[in-house]
Amino acid sequence: MFSKFHKIFDSFTKLERQVFQGASIVFAFSIFLNGVNLFYQTTVLTPISGGTYTEGVVGQPIAINPLIAGSNDIDRDLIEVVFSDLTELADSAKVNDDHRVWTVTLKNGLAWSDGEPITADDVVFTLETMQDPDAHSPSFAAWHGVIAERMSEREVRFTLKTPYAFFLDNLKEFKVVPRHIFGTIPTANLRLSDYNFEPIGNGPYVFSSYTKRKDGFITDYTFTANPHFAGTETLIKELKFKFFADYQEAIEAFNHRAIDGLGGISVYDLPDIKIGHQTVEFNIPRYYAVFLNPGTSLPLREKAVRVAFDAATDREKLRAVALKGYGQPIGGPLYPGIEGYDAAIGTGARFSLETAERTLEDAGWKRGDDGVRRKRVEKDDFRLAFDMIVPDIDFLIEATKILEEDWKTIGVAVNRIVRSPTEITNDVIKTRNYQMLVFGNILKANPDVFSFWHSSEKFRPGLNLSFYENKKADALLESIRKDFDTVSRTDDVALLQEIIHADKPAIFLFSPNYLYLTPKNLGGIPRELLESPANRFAHIADWYLKTARSFK
Repeated sequence: MFSKFHKIFDSFTKLERQVFQGASIVFAFSIFLNGVNLFYQTTVLTPISGGTYTEGVVGQPIAINPLIAGSNDIDRDLIEVVFSDLTELADSAKVNDDHRVWTVTLKNGLAWSDGEPITADDVVFTLETMQDPDAHSPSFAAWHGVIAERMSEREVRFTLKTPYAFFLDNLKEFKVVPRHIFGTIPTANLRLSDYNFEPIGNGPYVFSSYTKRKDGFITDYTFTANPHFAGTETLIKELKFKFFADYQEAIEAFNHRAIDGLGGISVYDLPDIKIGHQTVEFNIPRYYAVFLNPGTSLPLREKAVRVAFDAATDREKLRAVALKGYGQPIGGPLYPGIEGYDAAIGTGARFSLETAERTLEDAGWKRGDDGVRRKRVEKDDFRLAFDMIVPDIDFLIEATKILEEDWKTIGVAVNRIVRSPTEITNDVIKTRNYQMLVFGNILKANPDVFSFWHSSEKFRPGLNLSFYENKKADALLESIRKDFDTVSRTDDVALLQEIIHADKPAIFLFSPNYLYLTPKNLGGIPRELLESPANRFAHIADWYLKTARSFK
C-alpha cells in the first residue's frame, strides 16, 4: 500500500507535490481543530482538589476560640476556617408556635477534628460557658437569658425570654466548641489554654502548625483539610496564613507572590499592587455617619440645622473621591438589600447647597463678619461652629475635608480633630464627649437596628451615638424584633426609616466595599453580602485553584 502511494507521489511534478503537501497539512490541521472543538463542546471545566493557598494578614491572633474571641479581625478569620456554626452542623432548626422555643437537631455522625463525636452536650457547654461571667466572653450580652437544654445526643432546645424574629441569624453566628477539650478547664483559665492557638475544631480546616519568633510574633499558621468536616469536600488541601506588621509589608509580599490573598486593603494602596490579580469587592452591611450629640451643642437640637447639614452633604462626591468609587452612598439607618430597605428613603436628600443655605436663613441663622452663621437662642448667642472627631483613617479624613469645604460654603465652621480609632472607642464613645463624631455602624443582614437607635441605648454600652429619642421609633424598633410576619415587619421597617430620615439624628455618608486581592486562578468565591470580613471564608470549602475538563 505504502509502495503504491510512494510511486504515485514520485510521479507528481514538483508543483503537484507542493500542492499535495500543503493540502495534507491543511487537512490534518482541520481534523485537529475539529477534534479540539468537539472536546471543548462535550466537556466543561470542573474544579478539582489540590493546591496550597496562602493568605496575608496584618496583625496578630490572640485566641482562636469562639468563647473568648472579641473584635480582633484576625481571630475571626481563623475561627471561620476552623469552626462551623450551629446551622452548618444542624439537620434542622424549628421554632414552636409562641416563637420562644427553638429545637435544633444535629446531623448524624458529626466529629471534631480529633475524631471525637460532636453532641448536644457540646452545644449546651458552649452556651453556658459564654454566659459564665468568669469567661468574660464578648458573646455574653447576645446570649444573655437564653437557656439551652440537652434533649438527646443530637437534639438541643433553646428557650428565649421573649420571642426574637431573627434568632436564626444568631444561630448562624454560634460557633460550637469541644466540651471534651475545655470542659475540664476552669472557666477563668480559658485564656491560658494552649488550645487557643492549637484549636480542635469542626470546620473545613484543621490546625497543623504555627511558627513564632523569639519575641512572640507569630509569623505563620498552617491548616490542612479537615477529613471530619460536615460539609462538602474541601478542595484546597492546604491553607496558610502569613502575618505582617503593616500593609506596606504585606503588599510587598503580595507583589513578590509570597502570599496569594490579601484582604481589607485600602483603596489608597491599590496603585501599589504591581502584579496580575483579581480585586474582589464585597458588600458589608456597615456605614459611616456623622453622629450629632445634641447634649453638647444647643444648635444641634434644631431640626433645621440638621436638615441643612444633610442637604449640604454630597454623598456621590464622597463616594467618588474619598472611596475612589469603591462603595455606595448611604442616606439612612439601613443598608441596601436588607429586608424592608426602602431605596426612596435610603438615598437621602438631594445635594443642594442652595437648599441648605435657604433652610438656615429661614431658621434665623445669619452670617457673621467671619462668614459663620450665628443666632440668639435662649438669651445666648450661638455660632454654627463645631468640633468634629474623626478616626485616623485615610478615606474618613478625605471625606471630612470635603464636608468641611461644603459646609463652610453654607456658613458652618468645622474643626476636625483626628484621633486613633482605639482612642475614639475607649475614650470618646465611652464618655460620649463629642459634638460631632464620624464613626461606623456595623449591622447584621437583617433589619434589627435596635442597639443603634432605641432610646434605651443612649449610654454605654449602648450604640445610640446620637442620643436619638423618638417614641414612635422606639415602638417600631421593639415591634420589628418580635414580629414573625414578614409583610407587617417590612412595613414597620420602612416606617422606621422614614421617621429617622425625617429627624436626621445623624448625617449618613457612605458604605465602603471590602476589597480582597486574590490570584486570577482562584475560583469558587461567592459574590454575596458579607456580615463581616471574616465571612469571606464562609464557603472556603468551595474555593479551588485547579481545574480539569470533564465530559458533560
